[in-house]
Amino acid sequence: MAESRSDRDWRYTCDYCQSNLSGTVRIRCAECPDFDTCVTCFSQGIELGPHKNNHKYQVVTPNFFPIFTEDWSADEELLLIEGIQQFGMGNWMDIAEHVRTKNKDECEKHYQIVYLESPQWPLPRFIDKKFDASKPATRPPALKKPRPTPSNPRLSKPLSSQPTNHEIQGYMPARLEFELEYENDAENSVKDLVFNPDDLPEDTELKLVMMDIYNGRLDKRIERKRFLSDRGLLEYKKMQTLEKKRSKEERDLWNKGKVFARLQTHEDYLSFMQGLQREAQLRQQIAMLQDYRQNGITTLKEGEQFEQARHQRWQTLRAHGIKEGALAAKRVSGSSNNINGGGGDGAVVTSTARGVSTPTGGSMGVGASGGARRPANPLNLDNAEGVHLLSPEEQQLCSVLRILPRPYIVIKETILKEYASRGSLRRREARELIKIDVNKTSRLYDFFLSMGWITAPGRTALHWQAKNAGGGGGAATATTN
Repeated sequence: MAESRSDRDWRYTCDYCQSNLSGTVRIRCAECPDFDTCVTCFSQGIELGPHKNNHKYQVVTPNFFPIFTEDWSADEELLLIEGIQQFGMGNWMDIAEHVRTKNKDECEKHYQIVYLESPQWPLPRFIDKKFDASKPATRPPALKKPRPTPSNPRLSKPLSSQPTNHEIQGYMPARLEFELEYENDAENSVKDLVFNPDDLPEDTELKLVMMDIYNGRLDKRIERKRFLSDRGLLEYKKMQTLEKKRSKEERDLWNKGKVFARLQTHEDYLSFMQGLQREAQLRQQIAMLQDYRQNGITTLKEGEQFEQARHQRWQTLRAHGIKEGALAAKRVSGSSNNINGGGGDGAVVTSTARGVSTPTGGSMGVGASGGARRPANPLNLDNAEGVHLLSPEEQQLCSVLRILPRPYIVIKETILKEYASRGSLRRREARELIKIDVNKTSRLYDFFLSMGWITAPGRTALHWQAKNAGGGGGAATATTN
C-alpha cells in the first residue's frame, strides 16, 4: 500500500482529539512535556491527566518559509538538526524518518552543502538571496509522488549502530567502538586535569606525565582494535563457519596456537598454524603406518583391507553388547605375560592414529623388535641456571637423567637432610621422599652412595666404594634395598 505525503506529515497531533496539527497552529503546554492541543480543544479548556487549563502555554505556528535553500523550510531545518542530535551523525535513515518529508540522500547532501562545506563554519552557509516568507519552500517533483512501501518492512531500515545489533555483543560497527573498551577507566585519571598559567614547573611536569600515561593507554586500545580488525575477528559468523569445518583435533590445535597470534603478522601466523596442522597430520599417518607394520601389512591396499576388517569386527562386537573399552582392558590384562616376555600368543590392544583400539600381536613398542625403549638424549646444561654449583660428576649425572641443576640441588638437599636426621637411608625411603621417576631416584641414590654422602643401613661408604670397584655381587644390592 502506498504511503501518501499527507500520511508522512502527521508529526504533531492533538493529545485530546487526535487531530493532525502538523500544518496548522498548535498550542504547546509549557509545563507538561510534549503536550500539544488544537485551537478548538484549547478554547474549550480541556484537561487531560496532569495537564490543567491554567498551565502556561505557547502558540506554535508552522514555519514553511525557506531560510537557506528554496527546497528546505525552516521546520525541516530544525527537524534535521534535531534528528542529528538524537540519532547521531551518519544515521541518515533514522534522520530522514524524523524529518519525514526528505529521504536519507537528500538529508545527507543538504547537511554536507549547507553546514559542513560552509565558508562560515561552524555557522551554516548563508546565501545572498532573499526569500519570500509568505511562500512555502518549494519541493522537488520526486517528493510529490507517493513512495511505495517495501514488501519486507524489516529490510527497509538498516540496523543502527548499537551493541545489540551486531554479531559480537558490545561492538558498535559504525563507530568502531566497543561498549566496554580496553582500559575503559583510562579517562578517569585525566578528566579533571587542567593546565593553569600559574602552575609550578613541577605541577606541569607531573600533568604531562599523566597525559603520557593516558596516551599510552589509548595507544594500547587502538592497537587491540587494529588487531581485531586486521585478523577478521569481528566477522564472527565467518570465524564460526571455519571452526565448524575443522575436526576436534584441529580445533584444539588452533586454540592452543592463539597465543602466538600477537607475536606474528597475520600471514606468518596462518603459515605457522598450517605448518603445525600439517605436522599433526603427518604424525597421524606415520603412527598409522607403524601400526600397519606391527600387523605385518606392507602395502596401502592391504592397509585399506585391514581397516575394513577391523571396522567390521568392532561392529560385530558392538552387536554382541561388548564395549570397546571393556574389551581393550580385558585384552591388556590378559596379555601382560606376553608383554613382559613370558611367551604365549595373546594379543594386546594398541591405539592407532585414528583413535580406534585394535588387537595386535607382540610388544607395545613401536619400531623396536624386542620392545626395548630407546634412551633419551642427554640434556644440554651449558646455559642452565645453577650449573656452576655442580661438580663435573653431578653435571654428567644431571645430563644423563635430564634433570636441571636447580631441581637436582633441591633433591640433594632433601636427601642429605633426611640422612642426617636418621643416620642412614634406604632406597625405598629415598623413593618416598622424591616424587619423581623411580628409576631416576634409584640412579640418584646409587650416585650419593658412591660419593660417600649417605650410607645404607648396615653398610658403610667404604664398603660401597669397594663394591663398585670390585664388581660386588647381587647380595650387597639386596641388603641396601
